[in-house]
Amino acid sequence: MRPTSDQLRETLFDVLGPAVAGSAFLDAYAGSGAVGLEALSRGAAEVVFLEHHKPAVELIRTNLASLKIQSGFRIMTSQVLTALERLAAEAARFDFVFLDPPYSEISEYHHVLRQLGRSQMLHETSKVIAEHSRFCILEEHYASLGRTRLLRHGDAQLAFYRLENGRQAV
Repeated sequence: MRPTSDQLRETLFDVLGPAVAGSAFLDAYAGSGAVGLEALSRGAAEVVFLEHHKPAVELIRTNLASLKIQSGFRIMTSQVLTALERLAAEAARFDFVFLDPPYSEISEYHHVLRQLGRSQMLHETSKVIAEHSRFCILEEHYASLGRTRLLRHGDAQLAFYRLENGRQAV
């Protein structure tokens, strides 16, 4: 596991600002759950944690329990692409999607971003944020998603995507 650094997480939530309050937030490749926990602490109405690694899922559960968080979240233990298909079938929609696959799994970024860009899980104003290595080059467009911002922080970067021109995914 390579958790999102405290500084990078703070930068992320400074950029997202007060819009997190009341939002539906998806934390894909959740690891320890630190990003989703931060979203909950900033008032997100619901956080869905996606993680397939069972020890990491247990760590998320432990972190939630230690913070006495008993509601407002869902943990899905499966591969991210499988979980996204299930969420799409449930007609789930998210205001924010954060994804942080292992830096070495470059194809995961491309597959997940394309799937999100084709799905109906995003609103016109939704933001998709991918944390990645500065050595990984992500595309500017994935289906209906277009990159709007790229922030570099040390060896990590945050790529921000939105539906282009307010288009709904196809």
